Amino acid sequence: VKDLGVILDSNLSFKNHINQVTKTAFFHLRNISKLRNMLSISDAEKLVHAFMTSRIDYCNALLGGCPASLLNKLQLVQNAAARVLTRSRKYDNITPIFSSLHWLPVKFRIDYKLLLRTYKALNGLASMYLSSLLTRYNPPRP
Repeated sequence: VKDLGVILDSNLSFKNHINQVTKTAFFHLRNISKLRNMLSISDAEKLVHAFMTSRIDYCNALLGGCPASLLNKLQLVQNAAARVLTRSRKYDNITPIFSSLHWLPVKFRIDYKLLLRTYKALNGLASMYLSSLLTRYNPPRP
Protein backbone atom coordinates (compact mmCIF):
# COMPACT_ATOMS: atom_id res chain seq x y z
CA VAL A 1 0.00 0.00 0.00
CA LYS A 2 1.30 3.44 -0.88
CA ASP A 3 0.08 6.20 1.43
CA LEU A 4 1.31 9.80 1.11
CA GLY A 5 4.32 8.58 -0.84
CA VAL A 6 5.37 5.95 1.72
CA ILE A 7 5.14 2.31 0.69
CA LEU A 8 3.79 0.22 3.56
CA ASP A 9 3.93 -3.56 3.71
CA SER A 10 2.15 -5.96 6.06
CA ASN A 11 5.19 -6.23 8.36
CA LEU A 12 5.98 -2.49 8.39
CA SER A 13 9.54 -3.33 7.45
CA PHE A 14 9.74 -0.39 4.98
CA LYS A 15 12.00 -2.53 2.79
CA ASN A 16 10.00 -1.76 -0.37
CA HIS A 17 9.86 1.94 0.51
CA ILE A 18 13.62 2.19 1.06
CA ASN A 19 14.31 0.25 -2.15
CA GLN A 20 12.06 2.62 -4.11
CA VAL A 21 13.60 5.74 -2.57
CA THR A 22 17.09 4.40 -3.26
CA LYS A 23 16.25 3.54 -6.86
CA THR A 24 14.69 6.95 -7.55
CA ALA A 25 17.45 8.86 -5.78
CA PHE A 26 20.22 7.08 -7.68
CA PHE A 27 18.39 7.80 -10.96
CA HIS A 28 18.35 11.52 -10.18
CA LEU A 29 21.90 11.47 -8.87
CA ARG A 30 23.12 9.87 -12.09
CA ASN A 31 21.51 12.70 -14.06
CA ILE A 32 22.97 15.35 -11.75
CA SER A 33 26.44 13.81 -12.01
CA LYS A 34 26.29 14.04 -15.81
CA LEU A 35 25.63 17.78 -15.50
CA ARG A 36 27.98 18.40 -12.58
CA ASN A 37 30.83 19.88 -14.66
CA MET A 38 28.47 22.51 -16.05
CA LEU A 39 27.01 23.49 -12.66
CA SER A 40 28.31 25.78 -9.96
CA ILE A 41 28.54 24.31 -6.47
CA SER A 42 25.50 26.35 -5.44
CA ASP A 43 23.38 25.03 -8.32
CA ALA A 44 24.55 21.47 -7.73
CA GLU A 45 23.61 21.77 -4.04
CA LYS A 46 20.14 22.98 -4.97
CA LEU A 47 19.62 20.03 -7.29
CA VAL A 48 20.90 17.53 -4.74
CA HIS A 49 18.64 18.96 -2.05
CA ALA A 50 15.64 19.03 -4.38
CA PHE A 51 16.01 15.51 -5.74
CA MET A 52 18.00 13.61 -3.12
CA THR A 53 17.86 15.02 0.38
CA SER A 54 14.14 15.69 0.19
CA ARG A 55 13.50 12.04 -0.68
CA ILE A 56 15.77 10.72 2.06
CA ASP A 57 14.21 13.01 4.67
CA TYR A 58 10.56 12.61 3.66
CA CYS A 59 8.78 10.73 6.49
CA ASN A 60 12.12 9.46 7.75
CA ALA A 61 10.83 9.51 11.33
CA LEU A 62 8.95 6.33 10.40
CA LEU A 63 12.30 4.63 9.82
CA GLY A 64 13.39 5.02 13.45
CA GLY A 65 13.23 1.31 14.21
CA CYS A 66 14.52 0.00 10.90
CA PRO A 67 17.50 -2.33 10.91
CA ALA A 68 20.90 -0.90 9.99
CA SER A 69 21.00 -3.06 6.85
CA LEU A 70 18.09 -1.09 5.38
CA LEU A 71 19.34 2.30 6.54
CA ASN A 72 22.71 1.54 4.95
CA LYS A 73 21.03 1.63 1.54
CA LEU A 74 19.93 5.20 2.19
CA GLN A 75 23.38 5.99 3.56
CA LEU A 76 24.95 4.83 0.29
CA VAL A 77 22.72 7.27 -1.59
CA GLN A 78 23.69 10.12 0.71
CA ASN A 79 27.39 9.24 0.43
CA ALA A 80 27.18 9.18 -3.36
CA ALA A 81 25.39 12.55 -3.38
CA ALA A 82 28.08 14.09 -1.17
CA ARG A 83 30.79 12.74 -3.45
CA VAL A 84 29.10 14.13 -6.57
CA LEU A 85 28.73 17.53 -4.90
CA THR A 86 32.33 17.74 -3.73
CA ARG A 87 33.81 15.87 -6.69
CA SER A 88 35.58 13.50 -4.33
CA ARG A 89 36.59 9.94 -5.10
CA LYS A 90 34.82 6.76 -4.09
CA TYR A 91 37.39 5.77 -1.48
CA ASP A 92 37.82 9.19 0.16
CA ASN A 93 36.73 9.27 3.78
CA ILE A 94 33.12 10.47 3.90
CA THR A 95 33.21 11.98 7.41
CA PRO A 96 35.16 15.15 6.50
CA ILE A 97 33.01 15.53 3.39
CA PHE A 98 29.83 15.45 5.49
CA SER A 99 31.41 17.89 7.91
CA SER A 100 32.23 20.34 5.12
CA LEU A 101 28.66 20.08 3.80
CA HIS A 102 27.17 20.33 7.32
CA TRP A 103 25.27 17.07 6.79
CA LEU A 104 24.33 14.40 9.30
CA PRO A 105 24.41 10.72 8.34
CA VAL A 106 21.00 9.11 7.69
CA LYS A 107 20.71 7.43 11.11
CA PHE A 108 21.44 10.70 12.90
CA ARG A 109 19.02 12.60 10.64
CA ILE A 110 16.28 10.21 11.72
CA ASP A 111 17.24 10.48 15.40
CA TYR A 112 17.37 14.28 15.13
CA LYS A 113 13.89 14.45 13.61
CA LEU A 114 12.44 12.16 16.30
CA LEU A 115 14.10 14.11 19.10
CA LEU A 116 13.00 17.44 17.65
CA ARG A 117 9.38 16.26 17.41
CA THR A 118 9.52 14.97 20.98
CA TYR A 119 10.96 18.26 22.24
CA LYS A 120 8.28 20.25 20.43
CA ALA A 121 5.51 18.01 21.75
CA LEU A 122 6.76 18.27 25.34
CA ASN A 123 7.15 22.05 25.17
CA GLY A 124 3.83 22.90 23.54
CA LEU A 125 5.35 23.72 20.15
CA ALA A 126 3.69 20.82 18.31
CA SER A 127 0.09 20.11 17.39
CA MET A 128 -2.24 19.62 20.34
CA TYR A 129 -3.10 16.05 19.33
CA LEU A 130 0.58 15.13 19.44
CA SER A 131 1.32 16.99 22.67
CA SER A 132 -1.60 15.28 24.40
CA LEU A 133 -0.04 11.86 23.77
CA LEU A 134 3.04 12.63 25.89
CA THR A 135 3.33 13.31 29.59
CA ARG A 136 6.36 14.44 31.51
CA TYR A 137 7.89 12.07 33.99
CA ASN A 138 9.46 13.71 37.00
CA PRO A 139 11.20 11.06 39.11
CA PRO A 140 10.98 11.56 42.86
CA ARG A 141 14.21 12.79 44.38
CA PRO A 142 15.74 10.59 47.11
